[in-house]
Amino acid sequence: MVRTAGADALRGLLQVAGLPGALLGQARLEGEDPVQPSSFHVGAAAQASIAAAALAAAEIHRQRGGQAQAVRVSMRHAAAEFRSERHLRLDGALPPDPWDAIAGLYRCGDGGAVRLHTNFPHHRAGMLRLLGEPPATREGVAAALRGWRALELEEAAATAGLCAAAPRGTAEWAAHPQAAAPAGQPPLLLERIGAAPPTKLPPLATRPLAGLRVVEMTRIIAGPVAGRCLAAHGAEVLHIGAAHLPTIPALDMDTGRGKRRLLLDLRQPAEKAALEEHVRGADVFLQSYRPGALAARGVSPEALAALRPGLICASLSAYGHLGPWTGRRGFDSLVQTATGFNQDEAEAAGTPDSPRPLPCQALDHASGYLLALGIQAALLRRAEEGGSWHVRVSLAATGQWLRGLGRVEGGLAAQDPGQEDVAGLLEERDSPLGRVSAIRHAAEMERTPAGWD
Repeated sequence: MVRTAGADALRGLLQVAGLPGALLGQARLEGEDPVQPSSFHVGAAAQASIAAAALAAAEIHRQRGGQAQAVRVSMRHAAAEFRSERHLRLDGALPPDPWDAIAGLYRCGDGGAVRLHTNFPHHRAGMLRLLGEPPATREGVAAALRGWRALELEEAAATAGLCAAAPRGTAEWAAHPQAAAPAGQPPLLLERIGAAPPTKLPPLATRPLAGLRVVEMTRIIAGPVAGRCLAAHGAEVLHIGAAHLPTIPALDMDTGRGKRRLLLDLRQPAEKAALEEHVRGADVFLQSYRPGALAARGVSPEALAALRPGLICASLSAYGHLGPWTGRRGFDSLVQTATGFNQDEAEAAGTPDSPRPLPCQALDHASGYLLALGIQAALLRRAEEGGSWHVRVSLAATGQWLRGLGRVEGGLAAQDPGQEDVAGLLEERDSPLGRVSAIRHAAEMERTPAGWD
């Protein structure tokens, strides 16, 4: 294989997941950065994470008695899948914009800046209360923030259970106490959390993960992308939501492909019991709520592994399970902001006073595929060694991994792909909501084509 940033990143991911290095020879990687306007290797991160998850599926298929197979991933296609929510169309039209009108970057009274995330109604209402109930407009919020220091607002928002982050430079983040938590850690962690005898993989089927059951409790992008990836390789994925929790319908349409859906309220004993019954019949439990949130409902990885020995639990967090920010709410845009990506992009663009986001929710999407990779690696470990396993991924650690891929000189000069640029990468199907057009999966499997039923 020709040495590229994508190949180097893929090699590292296979090693971290404990998968055979020989799998690298089955990868067919095409393209090089930049494929999107960024000074970071966004395209390589997309290609490597999608390819790693697909190679894990190919290895599971082989160990079920199938033949080894090549996996082709075009960097252009992978990068488009990292923006899949932007390319979704319903009956030919864009779905409603998921971003709230007052979300975004603002200047504070000390000259610093802060990014607000208010896409959920309760986060929006809470932020307005924190700011003294200004008019719910960008102008009103901007005026209120002139009475705050940026870091004080960031801390006050976190204390109130709200979502905000102040932009930092790389050095500033490196000196922050939270930065030490993921420092030196791999982008995914696998931990044995319980005893169980080895569980054989199901008999050979037409798809690598056919017959494996996943219970998923996730929202927004990263966690749902993991479930969507597993479904693309044949897993039976049951997505469990709750009627009293807000969602973003456009994201649900994009990431819900290939899944069944069920609404449960864990505050109700009968409905919690229903969840436990589904877990008893599952191989995987995938969740993306902040650390401790589900454990407070008695749904910790350890409790579920005791209920169903041999279960693979997978958890996503914003800043990781260690450090002073472990319980802090966070989203991709906020983690980008806090950990230096926005400032680094601004400086690369020659506009250091205008923090600039990455061209996609790269931390979200990469984390989703890293979760899928870790889950499949744990399934292979379970088949060989037994045990119950816990897979951990955080947006912050994924960001550290992306940063470790290096920088792309002149990368910001790349063109931002439009809908016409991805026309050949789309698939269409009818749904209960209408005709959906969306990016098809970027991993092309030689023997077990990926896709959603």
